Amino acid sequence: MIKKSVAAALIASSVVLFAGCATHPPAPPTAEPKWTTLIDGTSGLDNWTRVGDANWRGVDGAIQADAKTDKAASFLVTRKPYTDFRIRAEFWVSDDANTGIYMRCADVKNITDRTCYEANVFDQRPEPIYGTGAIVHISPVSPMPKAGGKWNTYDITVQGQHLTVTLNGVVTAHVQDSKLVSGPIALQYAAGVVKFRKVQIVEL
Repeated sequence: MIKKSVAAALIASSVVLFAGCATHPPAPPTAEPKWTTLIDGTSGLDNWTRVGDANWRGVDGAIQADAKTDKAASFLVTRKPYTDFRIRAEFWVSDDANTGIYMRCADVKNITDRTCYEANVFDQRPEPIYGTGAIVHISPVSPMPKAGGKWNTYDITVQGQHLTVTLNGVVTAHVQDSKLVSGPIALQYAAGVVKFRKVQIVEL
């Protein structure tokens, strides 16, 4: 009789335990952040405000600029500011091009490599602090990669004080800096031929 009672108690405990587990299903996985596409082939110019007179336009599956009359650089500027984010950009440049991705710009009326963080694309500059893959004035690049004459991918993460720049799968800059906190993103045109065929961003 004792053995039967013990067995019954064990069965009852198992049923209660199973029932308790059944009423608490595992939490669903957290949804991944959603990417926003800012440029997709020749589409997306309406996502940007033009600063300067560069001839940005859709050409052969990309947004391209190859001329300007003003001596100052020209930009495509996002219509909203970003604080913490990851941005991916597929771009093509000629060997003599000068472009870059400017981030957390403090003043859209004065976009410079001092008022924004600039991930540079400038193969002809010999100084590591201005080279392709550098964050100008913040993080020099060594060795110095070249981007001219081919399609490239920038993958840049800006979160808090941490900035990481990856060019074609290779980290070219990883640094901490607290000077700039938030602001729009700008694509520069200064010289040569510059094409962007895909630009996507996700806020972190």
